[in-house]
Amino acid sequence: MHKIEHLGIAVKDLTASNELFSKLLGVAPYKEEEVASEGVKTSFFEMGESKIELLEATKEDSPIAKFIEKKGEGIHHIAFAVSDIHKEIERLKGEGFIVLNETPKRGADNKWVAFLHPKNTNGVLVELCQDIEE
Repeated sequence: MHKIEHLGIAVKDLTASNELFSKLLGVAPYKEEEVASEGVKTSFFEMGESKIELLEATKEDSPIAKFIEKKGEGIHHIAFAVSDIHKEIERLKGEGFIVLNETPKRGADNKWVAFLHPKNTNGVLVELCQDIEE
């Protein structure tokens, strides 16, 4: 793992949260994007070498909607940049971690992503991210 790629924050209202985080961070989001397959709309703020990702549910049964219903708004996940997501998945499985999606899927911000189950990571949902090279 190279660095913290981003922190994901679940929000109820992306527009209001973009305003709030723009004031807080002193910068506007550089990108908004919908990932229909995950039922989420996202925005990204650059913070040095890392990012903040805000996530708003677009479907009532999406993972973000369920998270907010159960825990409220707040930090949803931490994402780490990796150079080879397949090798990292295999390494982590070998270390005993539960990988929620062993086949990486296309995520926001032009990334391949895979998640580790929070019960193996002290209750923190961990995302692995690799840039998609097209």
